[in-house]
Amino acid sequence: MPVRDPVLRPPGGVLILLAGLALAALAALALALAVGSVPVDLAAVGRGLAGGTDTGATIVRDLRLPRALAAFATGGLLAFAGALMQVLLRNPLADPYVLGISGGAAVGALATMLAGVTALAAPAAFAGALASTLLVFGLARRGGDHAAWTATRLLLTGVVVAAGWGALIALMLTLAPDAQVKGMLFWLIGDLSAVTHAWPALLTLGFAVAVALPFARDLNVLARGEEGAIALGVAVPRVTLLLYALAALTTAAAVTTAGSVGFVGLVVPHALRLVIGNDQRLLLPASALAGGTLLTLADTLARSVAAPLQLPVGVITALIGVPLFLHLLERGRT
Repeated sequence: MPVRDPVLRPPGGVLILLAGLALAALAALALALAVGSVPVDLAAVGRGLAGGTDTGATIVRDLRLPRALAAFATGGLLAFAGALMQVLLRNPLADPYVLGISGGAAVGALATMLAGVTALAAPAAFAGALASTLLVFGLARRGGDHAAWTATRLLLTGVVVAAGWGALIALMLTLAPDAQVKGMLFWLIGDLSAVTHAWPALLTLGFAVAVALPFARDLNVLARGEEGAIALGVAVPRVTLLLYALAALTTAAAVTTAGSVGFVGLVVPHALRLVIGNDQRLLLPASALAGGTLLTLADTLARSVAAPLQLPVGVITALIGVPLFLHLLERGRT
């Protein structure tokens, strides 16, 4: 059962920060509903949420609301998974894709595109992500060892499996007809233009946060080393396996929804750790809120900066993430 840690108590300032992140998320969602190639005022946003039937309300309800919610859920899933992977692997450079999950999902989705059954792209992507997860954990397991999945073995196995998926992706892009290559590349970069339902990703995010928070104290202890965690009564193999599986599930749901959106799962936990510290009871929900807000804003920018042309949201997150991550590295060094 989770370790009881009476010493770590969330300071009031951090709780205020969580409330501020929640308000920022609501503001980002409201902006996403109002901004686009067709201007919509706040009154039309309200009518759309209330079930209005005029043109502006229909645009908000049927087009922008599902995409905005999907962007928030995807960003929250990626940042949440990144926070889990960084503490489980005890590596601040770990991200949600480190186990090759995005590569497996990409192979599944691209295979359906090549076969001409794009309606099956989402379930095929999830199946590919699940297959990649099972493959990595199967190859990384050490028989007869209580610590069956060590951080180093999982990390190295994930890198090798990801390289294999990358080779298959390159082969598919080479064999694909020219008319399909653009759509395939958009999906690989990260794209939310084809999203019609946000509820699977939202439910997965809520489920993941609810499952992980009771083990946040265990993660706080585990971050200081497995031997110390075992001495304090943490069931390390069981807890790590559960949380690895949870990180894989959230990553698979995010990739299935929006493709391979980069940097959100790497940069957001890094930045929050500098502000609120490494208490996982606070870092995990804060990462979900901040990641969702970041990707919602990035997707709003992607579909409005060159309207009516829509850019892949992965391009925007990369343009934001690269300089931000370099700044965080420099700040950490100094």
